[in-house]
Amino acid sequence: MLLLISPDSVEEALDCAKAAEYLDIVDVKKPDEGSLGANFPWVIREIRDAVPADKPVSATVGDVPYKPGTVAQAALGAAVSGATYIKVGLYGCTTPEQAVDVMRGVVRAVKDYRPDAFVVASGYADAHRIGSVNPLALPDIARVSGSDAAMLDTAVKDGTRLFDHVPPEVCAEFVRLAHEADLLAALAGSVKVGDLGTLTRIGTDIVGVRGAVCQGGDRNTGRIQPQLVADFRAEMDRHAREQSAAVAAAS
Repeated sequence: MLLLISPDSVEEALDCAKAAEYLDIVDVKKPDEGSLGANFPWVIREIRDAVPADKPVSATVGDVPYKPGTVAQAALGAAVSGATYIKVGLYGCTTPEQAVDVMRGVVRAVKDYRPDAFVVASGYADAHRIGSVNPLALPDIARVSGSDAAMLDTAVKDGTRLFDHVPPEVCAEFVRLAHEADLLAALAGSVKVGDLGTLTRIGTDIVGVRGAVCQGGDRNTGRIQPQLVADFRAEMDRHAREQSAAVAAAS
């Protein structure tokens, strides 16, 4: 399981750089603009320069409306700014057809510029609260559009978490559908250390966190702490070892 950490400033990215050995992907977002709020192009560039070259940088394009041309241009902007993982929050898409339309434009715009870029179609565990596409539709949306991964996050950051809206057994189905489509499955949404056992067991490929590694556990006012990143990775590794041992014992 890969660990994706989301700084919201160059200063926080430098804190991530101090903990680079414990994380896999540095994700650029702007939390005050939404769950997948987009940051400025120059911030993406500065964060790309601040973190080790072997750590891929991801950038969120925003909680986007159903405006395929607008979103495609924004996604290309993120790629040009230095992001290799491009995440799109399909906030304003109310049907799978709309979501595929948006993601096809993103895939073409990004991969025409950088064929090795990694495109992530992101939906919301609490989709019922905002009227967006059903979480379990995301793997097929990603597959049909040519994306590389399907992701779930939470749209409304009010203290409720991923598993409050999509129980573990439904998350497991999401992961299964993604893997069946040869996609990576990413899960986020106020994920805590206590969730890692379940996320490992169901085969999650990427776990995204911010609040869990911020001072005071606050994604908005807390700052990322390198020691908390290291502690989170240690728990990830422990659960991975336990899962491997359980699988070996059962075989």
